[in-house]
Amino acid sequence: MLLWLAQYFQDQVGALRVFNFITFRAVFATLTALLIGLFAGPAVIRKLTELKVGQAVRTDGPQTHLVKSGTPTMGGALILIGIAIAVLLWGDWSNRFLWPVLIVTLGFGIIGWVDDYRKVVYRDPNGMRSREKFFWQSLIGVVAAVYLAFSVSGNTNDKVWELFSAWIQSGFSLDLPPKADLIVPFFKTISYPLGVWGFIALTYCVIVGTSNAVNLTDGLDGLAIMPTVMVGSALGLFAYLTGSATYSKYLLIPHITGAGELLIFCGAMAGAGLAFLWLTLIRHKSSWVMWAHLPWAERSARLR
Repeated sequence: MLLWLAQYFQDQVGALRVFNFITFRAVFATLTALLIGLFAGPAVIRKLTELKVGQAVRTDGPQTHLVKSGTPTMGGALILIGIAIAVLLWGDWSNRFLWPVLIVTLGFGIIGWVDDYRKVVYRDPNGMRSREKFFWQSLIGVVAAVYLAFSVSGNTNDKVWELFSAWIQSGFSLDLPPKADLIVPFFKTISYPLGVWGFIALTYCVIVGTSNAVNLTDGLDGLAIMPTVMVGSALGLFAYLTGSATYSKYLLIPHITGAGELLIFCGAMAGAGLAFLWLTLIRHKSSWVMWAHLPWAERSARLR
């Protein structure tokens, strides 16, 4: 939104042209998501506490985890809110990659919210059943994989649907251009053509597999969010390099127009993740519920 406004008024105010730089908007998207998490976090925690949204701990797990019973859950909503607001503020709404990534993130977030809701309302530590969760993950993953297969090949949104129509009319035998091939790491000139079906299958496995890998990692407080921040930041760098004609040519990697805009999303994810991590550390320093109820001045004094 801010990019569109800046481009609209940049002829009158030349300084607004700085919004055209992806790195500028990525930095502020990170700061926006970080500040949203830090300032809105205590309010969200207080609200969850008032609603008695407490975590139900499985009895078949370690006995040390039983002390976490009643801890406010659904904290991932804070991350999603920070990411969504930051991306919508600083991202390019016309970019063909930004919306699918944001929709997939929010879609998987809704699955997690339903899972937590069942745990809280029905007091069921198992939440959503594995088969049901995997079904919805697969549905979102397949749709996203099909779209990305043709968005990587096309340079505009119109080109994406044109390639998709041509693939159907060809009897599902159309091949993707070389930029969609699987590149062997550390061997810049070696790549393997996946084809449409291979690209869809690999993308699906990455989306669904990564989601469940994070879910399995999320055991100790703060254990899952730190890898998310680090990996998300690295992927943002890769996306920026891929979207740059100069850097991609120098590094001998495929140049995908518009991929650099994903740096905005990855920056927002890193900022929201750092805010969530800070609130997790606060919880260990005292009690995060008690911390959320303290006035802002007293919280600042304790930090000093």
